[in-house]
Amino acid sequence: MTVTGGTLVIVPPAVGGAGTAPGRGRRRRREPGPYRRLFALPGSRGFTAGNLLARLPMGMFGISAVMMIADQRDSYALAGAVTATGLAATAVVAPWTARLVDRHGHARVALPATLIAVLGSLCLIACVRTGAPAWTLFASYAATATTPNIGGMSRARWTHLLRGSPAAHHAAMSFEQAADELCYMLGPVLAAVLCTAVFPEAGTLVGAALFLTGMLVFTAQRSTEPPVSTAPRRGSPLRALGPLLVLFLATGLVFGSIEVASIAHLDASGLGAASGLVLALQAAGSCAAGLLYGTLRPRSLKVCVGALAVCMTLPWAAAAAGSLTALAIALLLAGMATAPVMVTAMSRVHAVTPEGRLNEGMTLAVTAILTGIAAGSAGAGLAVDRFGAPTAYLLPAAAAFLALPAAAAGRFMRRQSDHSRVVRTMAGRDRT
Repeated sequence: MTVTGGTLVIVPPAVGGAGTAPGRGRRRRREPGPYRRLFALPGSRGFTAGNLLARLPMGMFGISAVMMIADQRDSYALAGAVTATGLAATAVVAPWTARLVDRHGHARVALPATLIAVLGSLCLIACVRTGAPAWTLFASYAATATTPNIGGMSRARWTHLLRGSPAAHHAAMSFEQAADELCYMLGPVLAAVLCTAVFPEAGTLVGAALFLTGMLVFTAQRSTEPPVSTAPRRGSPLRALGPLLVLFLATGLVFGSIEVASIAHLDASGLGAASGLVLALQAAGSCAAGLLYGTLRPRSLKVCVGALAVCMTLPWAAAAAGSLTALAIALLLAGMATAPVMVTAMSRVHAVTPEGRLNEGMTLAVTAILTGIAAGSAGAGLAVDRFGAPTAYLLPAAAAFLALPAAAAGRFMRRQSDHSRVVRTMAGRDRT
């Protein structure tokens, strides 16, 4: 394996060779695994370390803000409204931040945007502590909407390094999905411990410190940063992604609704204290499946979504049967089914997004997921109140089945994209 011009080139091992003779006693050298080959690339460990440090707080900020505001202002309604405002602001601001990252580079945009977001978190702490008017909490938390999409930037670096090596790129996308799940599994736990065992503001304070430190380490790795293209940017990522955004929206519906349905069902069963453990089991299943999927041949998006739809019926069946053990196993399997969908769908985003606008395209995908999570949480809450928690499990199953047409349309998009690429290549040859 060598690196030429920032691109990974897999060199097959030599067979035989001068000075070597086949013999019975000679041991075959074991080929390194896909993840070991990834982190043998120069600079990959550095930007991955910064990426993980900066990504962990993404699972901390929301719950830290809720716990801090609820403790100091004695109002969960205010806490929920503040965090919802922050999510809405992020949905608007994040694509513009990503567009600037594509145009001017990671270091020039992501670091100033991070500083603004960290200042927003510090202002939120100050306003909560000093008893400032409620509107200052909304304004402070809205400032955190400039938070760069660190997962998208990390995926963009892998795409730059692994251009021309689809198998290695598949492994990298699987690793990134596993990292997402790991950080979103550990982040809330760390935030809850800090806010309850230390002081209410500790979760937000530690999250801001980790975020800034990780982003400094990440942006310092200039050798792996994708070069900024000076060519005119043609095509809209919003138009190019099309049905994929519907797929990500439906996937977000799955995530948001299954979480609320699980919490409500366990609470109604008198097992509310086990909610965190059960949800962590689901995230752990997705993390493990993501790493395993990276070592396997990628499947079609339609097959992955079909498997997800089938697995999402299992929690409803387990909840209807009233078995906590069966529910835990069903959520583990459902979590394992989400990773291949996300890995394959994100790879499709890379394939169809116009050149020079990759961060913007991935941020649009994340925005669609966040929108789906918000809608899924609200819909599951209404379903729990009207029909009961077990029935609410039908919502994530329905959302997964609704994602199937989007997956099929995404396959057609890929064929169209491949056809357009061939036509452009042939046209370029004709001109020369």
